[in-house]
Amino acid sequence: MIKLEKVSKKFGTGVFGLVDINISVDKKEFAFLAGPTGSGKTTIFKLLIREILPTEGTVVVNDWDLAKLPKYKIPHLRKKIGMVFQDLKLLFGKTVFENVAMPLEVAGVKAGEAKQRVDEVLTQVGILEHKDKFPIQLSGGELQRVAIARALVLSPEILLADEPTGNLDPATSWEIVKLLSDINEKGTTIIMATHNADILKNLSKRVIALEKGKIVRDDRPANEASKIKKEETKK
Repeated sequence: MIKLEKVSKKFGTGVFGLVDINISVDKKEFAFLAGPTGSGKTTIFKLLIREILPTEGTVVVNDWDLAKLPKYKIPHLRKKIGMVFQDLKLLFGKTVFENVAMPLEVAGVKAGEAKQRVDEVLTQVGILEHKDKFPIQLSGGELQRVAIARALVLSPEILLADEPTGNLDPATSWEIVKLLSDINEKGTTIIMATHNADILKNLSKRVIALEKGKIVRDDRPANEASKIKKEETKK
């Protein structure tokens, strides 16, 4: 579903954000991108939504080579990928409902259908009762849920979450991770960027660790690694 092969990204300053990255993420998988600020996590997300292009290598999503993807198809790609941005990108002059409905409006979905879908996704993330509030009236955890709802409203196959627990207390952080895990169990592929060591240690998920733009480890849970090994043996 997602494949980065020999990917490097050199910025205009001459600094490499990524160096020779090889990652393959399967459909319905949940993977963490781990590493300190500046390690390359956000750069990978920007490549996957085709905000930027690689300097070298190939980035493939659902059989689309993103470097060769025509501009008119980029909106189609972004319907397949929901993005929870690190700075949330919520509009503080609009209500929760209006923020979540925006992708549907852009996609030309009719008002009645859009209302039903927004109510569904707000119920899924547990904040339907806050739909008429403005972002300034919400807690940090509630704001994250709004951002997740907006990313989910077009029913994407892939959800990218960039440090969704970065500014939250431990209890709220675990609530957000549990929500993402539930979304994953319903079939959505999830990649979550984090530097929260407690979450990485205590949740049995794949961890792709980055440091200075390079992958320093790629660990899968024992049961998953064993399953992959058996499949490779059969080939």
